Amino acid sequence: MGKVNKTDREWQRELSAEDYRITRQKGTEAAFTGQYWNSKQKGIYVCKCCGAELFSSETKYDSGSGWPSFYKAIDNQAIHNAFILEFDV
Repeated sequence: MGKVNKTDREWQRELSAEDYRITRQKGTEAAFTGQYWNSKQKGIYVCKCCGAELFSSETKYDSGSGWPSFYKAIDNQAIHNAFILEFDV
């Protein structure tokens, strides 16, 4: 997945206020509160900003941390790229 170039204004229009805070401003959800921390739904977890496939529900486990935890990425490079995109490292 290539780099996504958008202005802050574009991101603010496309994302909810909470998603913008988390993905663009290095925020986080409180533990045990997010939409997916306790989800048992089958599927693929994707980057909210670029759409890259990150994790399969098949590799999700309960770490006790209050956030979704996975033992294997679909593509390690996609994780790296999503981190760069979301956190502008």
